[in-house]
Amino acid sequence: MLALVKEKRAPGAVLKQVEDPKIRPNHVLAKVRATSICGTDVHIYSWNKWAATKAKPPKIMGHEFAAEVGEVGENVTHIKKGDMISGETHIYCNTCYQCMIGNFHLCEKMKLRGVDTDGCFSEYVLISEKTAWKNDMSIPAIVASAQEPLGNAVHSVFAGEVTAQSILVLGCGPIGLCAIALCKSAGAEKVIAVDISEYRLDLAAKMGADILIDGSKEDMRKEVSAILPGGVDVILEMSGSGKALNDALKVVRPGGRVTLLGLPSDKVTIDLSNDVILKGLVLQGIFGRKIFATWELASRLLRDGSINLGKIITHKLKISDYENAFELMVEGKCGKIVMTF
Repeated sequence: MLALVKEKRAPGAVLKQVEDPKIRPNHVLAKVRATSICGTDVHIYSWNKWAATKAKPPKIMGHEFAAEVGEVGENVTHIKKGDMISGETHIYCNTCYQCMIGNFHLCEKMKLRGVDTDGCFSEYVLISEKTAWKNDMSIPAIVASAQEPLGNAVHSVFAGEVTAQSILVLGCGPIGLCAIALCKSAGAEKVIAVDISEYRLDLAAKMGADILIDGSKEDMRKEVSAILPGGVDVILEMSGSGKALNDALKVVRPGGRVTLLGLPSDKVTIDLSNDVILKGLVLQGIFGRKIFATWELASRLLRDGSINLGKIITHKLKISDYENAFELMVEGKCGKIVMTF
């Protein structure tokens, strides 16, 4: 089969023929109908410091997909041939303490699809039944392939109070854009979106952001302080920027919530005494999705029209055009990019 492979510990990837996966017990083999590029894939493709400490080449890249099941292994009980599935990126052990208390997304022996194992930037994907999510057939494959990042946004946004709150979203990539729409749908009082890409700020406006701030041209702290002198209730940090985080800690109100999803490429220093402890902040890390509660909520939101992922899918490309796709991601000149074979 054709697959996009991270062959070496260096920038780039190679589109090549690899051996087809073989069905095995407790797994299903599915034909990939659509696959989306995530910020994590960009880290691995660009080979930054985070990727160098986490990724284990050679591996097939990718973890966001929608695929049609073609073959079912022994002991599989709830997935059948013809089902359209997506997959949870967090491959959990089901035996450690965190798994035993229901925190599957924080498994102590966790492996990440496309990082520790082969991913889904391939014509076929082999996936364990325990990490497979059966999609509603009314959801198009292109949209279903982006459910996993929607899940990140759902987990981040609803990790605390949103209704009637002022929200600052830092980073308007696909997850940030989903977060904006979710906050508006949940009745947030005001949503302020910050990015350094004019392209993505335009998308933020389409997703419902009330105020746009271009961090490349404006002083975010000054602008936010003028709008909300008492501080912002909730900050959703989706960019992974150390500077953005430090600025966020200055503009959040005392007792406010700062939720962190973006992955910094290097270590970040913050003033814990003045900006966190003495302000009584809730500083909250989000890793992935609650399995499978977040998937269920995300699916319902898609089905009832509370969020329209079609608005953030800006490019539909063939996987053979992957170099262009990653260039667009790095430059911030896209929303969600979906690839097909």
